[in-house]
Amino acid sequence: MKRLFLSVTAAMFFIAGMAQGGFSLKLNPEMNKVYNFHLKSDQTITQTINGNQQNVDSKTDYAVSFKMVDKTADFIVAEINFDTLITNTNTMGRQVSISSAVEGDIKSSETTDILSCIMNRLSKNTLYVKIDYSGKPLEIVNLKMVSGMITQDTSYITLEEPMAGAVKKQISSIVSDNTLKTMIGAFTYCLPNREVSRGDKWDITQQTNSGGMMLNIKTTYDLKAINGNDADVAAESAIKAEENAAPMQSGGATITYDDLSGLGKSDMVIDMATGLVTESRTKTHITGNLGVSAPGVSMQIPMDINSESVVTRDK
Repeated sequence: MKRLFLSVTAAMFFIAGMAQGGFSLKLNPEMNKVYNFHLKSDQTITQTINGNQQNVDSKTDYAVSFKMVDKTADFIVAEINFDTLITNTNTMGRQVSISSAVEGDIKSSETTDILSCIMNRLSKNTLYVKIDYSGKPLEIVNLKMVSGMITQDTSYITLEEPMAGAVKKQISSIVSDNTLKTMIGAFTYCLPNREVSRGDKWDITQQTNSGGMMLNIKTTYDLKAINGNDADVAAESAIKAEENAAPMQSGGATITYDDLSGLGKSDMVIDMATGLVTESRTKTHITGNLGVSAPGVSMQIPMDINSESVVTRDK
């Protein structure tokens, strides 16, 4: 009984010391344990073209599973599965659904069937990913093999040009190194990988491809409080277009987005033992102008993007 009392007392002092002093906040999942994440997001893009306002509303629902299978001094190796990938879009009343839950058809005359086919294939393939202890994806070890399997028969796409070329470009983007790392990092990349105490801050800078636009995101994280084994963290992100970013090409038009900028704010709960997010809620606002030029056409399109997203993890 005395030994039990001493053990409990020691544990209490350890927890109290951790709450008041520093602790290491880094990626540290249990070996071979599966962690399940869910991401749900709502986004509204408002564009004004020739004085007419157009809205595009998108709802995204992703389910992702994560399992550490190896580790070294510099990184872990994780099995990542995108178990569910669903996007529903409403463009001026026109509803479009892309879902990994349906098999789709690469030879279909419908773009949604083709993209659902690609998402279905992605959901059936496991990615092996090297991730450092800040949660940053470093390398997708089997990327070439997986992307090859997913895109092997895109030559069978029967759409007419220029739509066929646009869809093939979108498919290449979906299975690209940058896109997949960004998708994975949305669940893991937020840690300082060092000892921190309440009130400490740290910065993470990322470059991401959002709908063909290259954006730089600098996020400052602030450790607000410690509750039991949970770290309560507030984050603020400054978002802007990458300097000298290459313009987008769409349907023969060249589109620039140099002055896009925005702000994101998040409140998150991080499990201090594993370094994995338990819950994260984010609101983002981006504004700016798209410059559109094509033969006989040159215009500026004001654009406003509002989004909210929630990441949760099964306990």
